[in-house]
Amino acid sequence: MIRAILTDIEGTTSSIDFVARTLFPYARERLADYCAAHAEQVAPILAEVAAAEPGDPIATLRRWIDEDRKATPLKELQGLIWADGYASGAFRGHVYADAVAGLRRWHAAGLALHVFSSGSVAAQKLLFGHSEAGDLTPLFSGYFDTKTGPKREARSYRAIAAAIGAAPEAVLFLSDTPEEVGAAREAGMRALRVDREGGAGDVANFDAVDAYLARAD
Repeated sequence: MIRAILTDIEGTTSSIDFVARTLFPYARERLADYCAAHAEQVAPILAEVAAAEPGDPIATLRRWIDEDRKATPLKELQGLIWADGYASGAFRGHVYADAVAGLRRWHAAGLALHVFSSGSVAAQKLLFGHSEAGDLTPLFSGYFDTKTGPKREARSYRAIAAAIGAAPEAVLFLSDTPEEVGAAREAGMRALRVDREGGAGDVANFDAVDAYLARAD
């Protein structure tokens, strides 16, 4: 039986456009000013960036944003900047209506819900905590980011299963990315590819996951 659901965010619970057209530009435009205003706080992050790629860390971070680089120090800094945006009401976190309904339904049914995203844990909590549907964080039992491991490697999913105390086969992973779905399956998890364009995925939205859960039980 499925005891826990692990979900991706971008393209799965939330629109890729929200991340690409709202969150990324907001962080990019404020990157230099934020680092100057919070120099002591961000110094370890900038040092990690400089160690990875020598040169101006601000320029490197801007390029990483443009490349959608899944780099942990970038994701940490983006999360700090986005916190200001959420707090000021500059934007609210986008979560698809079917995802909101599904998460609430599964939580009420006793399934443990967890998140695994390349965005930092802090950024994940901000998106769900300041969503257009209200504060969704009480629905979740845990959050994982790239500090756990790369999203396209099976070892990351084994580590998550161990961390939440569930056998891999009792965990269902949802993602829009085939390589992530494949890695989760390699680790022994059940996994479904969510394709909101109605293409070659396993399900088109969270409503369709219920039929799979019924069969799995």
